[in-house]
Amino acid sequence: MSKIECEIIGISSSASTGGAYALLLKEVFGNRRLPIIIGQFEAQAIALELEGMKPPRPLTHDLLKSLIENLNASLIEVVISELRDNTFFSKIIVEMSSLTNEIDARPSDAIALALRSNVPIYVEEAVLEAAGFISSPEEGFQPEAEQPSFSEQKGENTSKEAKLSALQTKLREALEKEDYERAAKLRDEIKKLSSNN
Repeated sequence: MSKIECEIIGISSSASTGGAYALLLKEVFGNRRLPIIIGQFEAQAIALELEGMKPPRPLTHDLLKSLIENLNASLIEVVISELRDNTFFSKIIVEMSSLTNEIDARPSDAIALALRSNVPIYVEEAVLEAAGFISSPEEGFQPEAEQPSFSEQKGENTSKEAKLSALQTKLREALEKEDYERAAKLRDEIKKLSSNN
C-alpha cells in the first residue's frame, strides 16, 4: 500500500454536519483533499495546537505525548489507513527500543497527537481514492493568516468545504444502502457545489 503525506488546511463547522466539524486534509504534493468529520472536543484539541495556544492543564493528547516521551519511545508518524462503513481508521506508529508498534486510533486523536509531536500525517492511497476529491488551486480555505480562529468559527461557518464533506458522507451512506435515487441527487448536488466559484 502506498501512503500520501497530507497537511491540515482547515477546520470548519456547519449546520449541515449536525454540530460536528469538518477537518480538511490536503496532500502535500497535489490537489486532492480529504474531509473528515470530527467531534467538537477533538476539533478544539487540534485547533488549539494549530493556533499555538497552550491550555493551563494538559489535555488528553498532551498527556499521551508526555507518556510516550517518558517511556523513551518516539512517535514516528500517523496513518489514516482505512475507510470502512463510512468510518475512517488510523494508526499511530511508535518506536521504542528499535521496535516499531502500530496502535489503532481515531483519526482525530492521531492527528492531534501528530501535531503535538511534529510528525507527518499520511493517508493511504486507497482512502484518498475512495473519499477524497480534487480541488482546483483557487478553491478552498482562506490562507491561515486570514482564517478565523476555532472560537470564531464555532457554529457559524458554513463553508463550501464543510458542505461538500457532509454531502460526500451522505452519498457514501446512500450507496451502501443501495438507495441509488438519493445517491444520484446527492451526486448532482456535489457537482453543482463543486462547479460554483
